[in-house]
This record gives sequence, C-alpha cells and structure tokens, in this order.
Amino acid sequence: MTKRLKRFIDIASSLILVIAFAPLMTVIALAIICESRGGAFFRQRRAGFKGREFEVIKFRSMRPGKPEQGHATGVRDPRITRLGGFLRRSSLDELPQLLNVLTGDMSLVGPRPLLLESIRPDEKIRLEVRPGITSLAAVSGRQSITWDERMVLDRWYVENWSLRLDISILWKTIPVVLSQANVYDPDGEMKART
Repeated sequence: MTKRLKRFIDIASSLILVIAFAPLMTVIALAIICESRGGAFFRQRRAGFKGREFEVIKFRSMRPGKPEQGHATGVRDPRITRLGGFLRRSSLDELPQLLNVLTGDMSLVGPRPLLLESIRPDEKIRLEVRPGITSLAAVSGRQSITWDERMVLDRWYVENWSLRLDISILWKTIPVVLSQANVYDPDGEMKART
C-alpha cells in the first residue's frame, strides 16, 4: 500500500511540477539551442528498477563530443557551455527527469540512476527501487563524500525506506539545491568509481 502511495505521490507531484516549470523549461531549452549546436536534451541509458534500462533525460549542458573511457565530467571540462555550467550548479539540468518520473522510470526520491555496467554485484540492492531525482546521498554531501560512501547510503535507503524518509529527503533537497553546495568535489571534479 505504501509503495502505491509513493507512486501516486510521484505522479501527482511530477505532473504539478512539469506544469509549473513548463515556461522555465521552454526558455531553458531555447537558450541551449541558441547557445550551441545540438538539441536541448541529453539522453543516456541508465539502470532502472530491477535492472531494466531506460533513457534518463537531462538538459544538455555540454557541446557535442565523446568523453574518454571512464571520464567523469569536471568543472573545467571545456565541453561545458556557459549556460551548461549554470544549469549544473543550479541543478536545473535535472528538471526534464520529471518526465522520467511521470513515465514510471524514476521516482522523486531514490538512488541516483547509474550506468548498468558500473554497478557491482554487491550494489544490486539499489535496483530494488526506482532511481530518484534526489537521494539520501545527494542531501548527505553530494560530491564531498566518496563513491563508496554514496553506495553505503543508497543501500541504507533501500533497506530503511519509508514515506517519512522520502519527505525528509525532499525537504533537505531544497536548501542543498539553493546553496549549490558540493556540486563538484573540492578539486572541481565529479567523483567516479576509483
């Protein structure tokens, strides 16, 4: 019953937010297209519920160009556009994922979606719930904590999930996003598995 309630909250909230942010999302999409060649959106296959892959949607923040193998994007990556840097710092690049929530591929709260091949066997527990736009790790330090610490927090979330926990994470997400804290680690990088 509580899982159904979580899904109902996801649908209702994401629908309201999509409608509320539609004008802003339209402006952002047009600005991205005007600033650099390519479409307004970035799509990538990620691991979802029960390991089923889906296309995560984000606003494009980089110029077209393939990263090196194992590359994690840092603040000094030359492919990041001026607007893209702002979108990343403000987390506005994540807004299109509300559409992923509507389709059922994601939830408002859950472990962040990763590439399927990057998930180790001992981390498969994170696939027992839908990935989220925000997460326990996101409100517990984001890039200021290690990859392994993030995985521990993801496991704890899955094992201790409750609606109260989700509400707490959503509430804590607001100041984290507004402060733009720990978007990158102290060296200006995005942590990848080491």
